Amino acid sequence: MFGFYRVAAAVPQVEVADVAFHVAEIQRLYQQACGKGAAAAVFPELSLTGYSAGDLFFHPVLQRSALDGVRRLADATAQAQTIMIVGAPLAVRDNLYNAAFVLGSGRILGIVPKQILPNYREFYEKRQFQSGRGVVRSSVTIAGGEVPFGTDLIFDDGRNFRFGVELCEDLWGVVPPSSHLALGGALVVFNPSAGTELAAKADYRTELVKQQSARILGAYVLASAGVTESTTDVVFGGHALIADNGRLAAQSERFRRDGSVIFADIDLERLTAARLSESSFHDNELPPGMTYRTIAIPEAPQSPDWEFAWNPPRPFVPAETERVGRCREIFQIQSAGLAKRVEHSRAKTLVLGVSGGLDSTLALLVACECAQLLQMPKTAIRAFTLPGFGTTGRTRGNGERLCEALGVTLQEINITEAALQHFRDIGHDPARLDTTYENVQARERTQILMDAANKTGGLVVGTGDLSEIALGWSTYNGDHMSMYAVNCSIPKTLIRFMLETVAETRGGALAEVLRDIIATPVSPELLPPDPAGGIEQKTEEILGPYELHDFFLYHFMKYQASPAKIKALALAAWQGVYGEELIAATLERFLKRFFRQQFKRSCSPDGPKVGTIALSPRGDWRMPSDASDRVWRDDLRAR
Repeated sequence: MFGFYRVAAAVPQVEVADVAFHVAEIQRLYQQACGKGAAAAVFPELSLTGYSAGDLFFHPVLQRSALDGVRRLADATAQAQTIMIVGAPLAVRDNLYNAAFVLGSGRILGIVPKQILPNYREFYEKRQFQSGRGVVRSSVTIAGGEVPFGTDLIFDDGRNFRFGVELCEDLWGVVPPSSHLALGGALVVFNPSAGTELAAKADYRTELVKQQSARILGAYVLASAGVTESTTDVVFGGHALIADNGRLAAQSERFRRDGSVIFADIDLERLTAARLSESSFHDNELPPGMTYRTIAIPEAPQSPDWEFAWNPPRPFVPAETERVGRCREIFQIQSAGLAKRVEHSRAKTLVLGVSGGLDSTLALLVACECAQLLQMPKTAIRAFTLPGFGTTGRTRGNGERLCEALGVTLQEINITEAALQHFRDIGHDPARLDTTYENVQARERTQILMDAANKTGGLVVGTGDLSEIALGWSTYNGDHMSMYAVNCSIPKTLIRFMLETVAETRGGALAEVLRDIIATPVSPELLPPDPAGGIEQKTEEILGPYELHDFFLYHFMKYQASPAKIKALALAAWQGVYGEELIAATLERFLKRFFRQQFKRSCSPDGPKVGTIALSPRGDWRMPSDASDRVWRDDLRAR
């Protein structure tokens, strides 16, 4: 569904050298993978015999029994759609290989030999096996049929599901075969493995799998031999791992004594998009003369649902365990960027408007950190409150309390009379609450800030965030403009969490005011308050929830997801919170505004990129200001 494929890593129980036992155990776990709709399931290295059989691998009786077990497992795949990848010894003429057998549609589709054989400490594979390095464009005869055999195989269902196989130690090599498999077109790499457990080794293995999945911009699925292998000298832990472009998607509980299967839903469309947009991937080439054979396999089933998919409702927000460190890092990037601009421009002051809203609060916190970095006095921060027709007591009071808690002097300049004078100058009726009425105020505020910066030899710190930039929710040459935009790549949902983190870590009066700012409805406050003096103009009632807009922006920008797919993901992520009608209407509004407000982004001020998504016209996003949104909106409506 929408390019998602379910992959599985299974760890069966082991009775060393008992092939019949292993066939039954593998079939049992394979049926679980089939029942969950997996496209493929990988089992550990030498799973038909047990990895720890030692010199028993030399015995033809075990070799023949293992090969017979492979044929029985191949038969078990005849009525299923799930590919099975299992390990067994394979004798080819005078050589014995540690091999992975790819099974499907009732037959052996291909065989991949292990290339890097460990021969140190507890491993002595070179005693029994030959390396498969250099085995290419080869085949073997099994049960009267020719089966592709070699390290040059990529399995392809003709759609999105393309995978390769490497075995255990191959991953630990200086240049793992999986790197070349990815350059050859594989989006998924399966690894039948048999890793022993030593103190802290599992952490290293996990990082290795995650890093390799990131390096190849693909998915990596590893199944390692379980705890019921021989414990003569070492213990195996049954560590299974699934990683997706650097993210740990699933891992097993180690040291389980029963067989287990883990699953993950991997978005292969997303991985393809990442490879298209990550230019460094295509700067790499296969070694001269290296080519891959494409092995056609039956069309793989897509995930029947997204039970095992990574689909957080707030994709910009870090996990709770990472939140404090990540938010601190973002502050450091912002303040470092601003500090460099201050040093370069020799600015004496930092000028910004403080509205009592989320964005200006974050910008003020960054300005304070920048001043501390550069050992500037607090008096160098020139904060202004600029009340107008829509300013409420709550936001004005929060701005005052915020500056007091931070030790920053706040100067008030009421813009009401200046705006009324401007209305008179251009002949606008102030009773007409239209775009002119709103934008006059925004531009008046920006003019004051710019002029105050000129007067003090300062720099205007922009407050607008990534969400507003994406939607064009700013006044052109008003709050749209600044001399350095510190929030330009931070979305609204993340700003809330950053302020909450500051509240938790700093406490006191600052925490109190920050939490009230977080709880205040988002508003530009350009229209008069309601009869009770509260905020009349609530942005999310006009645009739709920022949580949804940020969700749409993430998937649209990072992985070029289609609107229909974004809608489906949003329905799954926000189930029980937002209904289909609201999600569809908000997504249509997002598309319309994103395309039609590009002209504002085409001349946006400088600002630091802090995450993987930004909209600077000089870097991450280059789009004509008059591009049509028709095909994207048609896609949404058609599906």
